[in-house]
Amino acid sequence: MKQPAKTRKTGSRTGGKPGAVIISRSKSRPTIETVPVTSTKESAGLQWTFLTNHSHVLVLISRNPSVVLREVALRVGITERAVQRIIADLEAGKIIEREKVGRQNHYRILTNQPLRHPIEAHRTIGDLLQLLSVVPDSNQSH
Repeated sequence: MKQPAKTRKTGSRTGGKPGAVIISRSKSRPTIETVPVTSTKESAGLQWTFLTNHSHVLVLISRNPSVVLREVALRVGITERAVQRIIADLEAGKIIEREKVGRQNHYRILTNQPLRHPIEAHRTIGDLLQLLSVVPDSNQSH
C-alpha cells in the first residue's frame, strides 16, 4: 500500500526561504522536494515596508496588550520564535514591560521612551503610536 505524501513548512532550515518540503514515499525510496511558497505580501507585489517587524509587533501590542504571540506572528507574517525575540528586544530596550496575569502575558508600553535611532530620538514611542493612530489623541473627539 502506497503511503500519502507528507508536507511540512520550512523556514530557517531552507536558508530562511519560506517553502514547503514535500516528502513522497515510493517503493524504491523517498523523494524530498522543496516547493517555494509565496506570501500574501509577495503576491501583492510588496517587497518592503516603511516599518520594521519590531514596530509592527509594538503596534499590535498597543492595540491588545494581552495578545497571544501566535496571533502576532500570523498578523506580522513572521514566526512565533521571531516574535519572542522581538519581545525580548523590546523588554531589554525598556520599551515594554511584561506582566504575567494567570497563564497569559500582559504587556505595558512605556510611551515616554525615546525612539532609538539618532534621527528620530527627539520623538517618543507614544509619538510613533499616535502617528499610526494607535494611541487616541486626548484632544481628538471620537
